[in-house]
Amino acid sequence: MINEILIYVGIAIMVALIGIGSAIGVTICGNTTVGAMKKNPGGLGSYIGLSALPSSQGLYGFVGFFLATNLVTTLIQNGAVNAISAWAIFGGCLALGVVGLVSAIRQAQVCANGIKTIGNGDNVFGATMVMAVFPELYAILALLVVILIFGAVPGWVGIAA
Repeated sequence: MINEILIYVGIAIMVALIGIGSAIGVTICGNTTVGAMKKNPGGLGSYIGLSALPSSQGLYGFVGFFLATNLVTTLIQNGAVNAISAWAIFGGCLALGVVGLVSAIRQAQVCANGIKTIGNGDNVFGATMVMAVFPELYAILALLVVILIFGAVPGWVGIAA
């Protein structure tokens, strides 16, 4: 029972952290958009596109949630939950949550700078999109690591085969 609790706490932490990161990220961009609209209301399409980017980390958390809950359900049904699998799932969830939190906020800072610059009349939308991909890459890598960790959970390989 304690192992299942540890897993579910890890899932909850992951979803909370990555959701907080995305919420902070889109707020940073939204606040910057409001300021940029004063100078250049014609750039709204670009502002919205850049403001939406930090929400993608929340989607990775959503994927992580489904992967983790499917894994733990399968492990419980097969009596394969043990301390090693619980800590592996908890650790993977924690890693994705922390990386997603930081990645979303840092990506928002890049996007906010682009929004501000577009508001000042410069055409930097494409360059900003390219630069904003770099912080997001780490959230994608964290999700891939979680997929690899979950695939290596003791008991899972035997069940999936």
